[in-house]
Amino acid sequence: MSEQTPIVAIAGDAPHAWIMINALREEFGDFPILLEDGEPQSQFWKRRLKLLGPIKVASMQAARIPIKLTKGRTQALIDDMIDTHVLMHERPKTDKIINIPSVNSDAARQALKELNPKAVFVINARMIGKKTLRSIDAPFINYHSGINPAYRGMFGGYFALANGEPEHFGATVHIVDEGVDTGDILYQSQVRTKPGDNFHTYIWRIAAGSREIVIRAMQDAVKGTLTPYKREMPSKQYYAPMLGQYIWTGLTKRIW
Repeated sequence: MSEQTPIVAIAGDAPHAWIMINALREEFGDFPILLEDGEPQSQFWKRRLKLLGPIKVASMQAARIPIKLTKGRTQALIDDMIDTHVLMHERPKTDKIINIPSVNSDAARQALKELNPKAVFVINARMIGKKTLRSIDAPFINYHSGINPAYRGMFGGYFALANGEPEHFGATVHIVDEGVDTGDILYQSQVRTKPGDNFHTYIWRIAAGSREIVIRAMQDAVKGTLTPYKREMPSKQYYAPMLGQYIWTGLTKRIW
């Protein structure tokens, strides 16, 4: 058995992922990061088509056009968040990044076995299958940009605001199981939006207000003091806004 590593991260390449990983690096030092290859868009939408059907998928794809049109005025807001909250959103310069094709690949499982971590931090990665979850005796702990179980899946912050529930604009850190954001909760954050925020800034805003719960959860995991719990509230999985929904919500509620 190899010497045990305190923590390992599994991540997909994205600014909010590096924000959390860099915050953890300040707490735990330089730790291994299994960096997952991005899933091809064609494969992603093929799965969505099979799951949701052609009408919903076509509407989701159409909504991407007006969503892109709102992006132009957001960079100043993002830059302000980076400066104000000292968000380290770039990939760290470290030789401990291990590229893997998928979290569910043999390469990923072999790396996890060799690293033998006390806990695995997961962010912006594919759903983790049973074989990988059982490959090591350590908890997998996921960061989700949404309040579980009400806002599982994608774009939890946007959908909370669109549904008129700003109190559910925040993040969840939870145990990973075989469902979609269905594992027991460890910590949650409640974050406030600011004027000008939209679809492109929500994930940054949530990340800026949620680093503490990620650090706390991983500290608990390393110490063996995790206290997971369930939250009684309606549960729903979200995917992406559809065209009519996005336009209507933007015009009537000013949530873009």
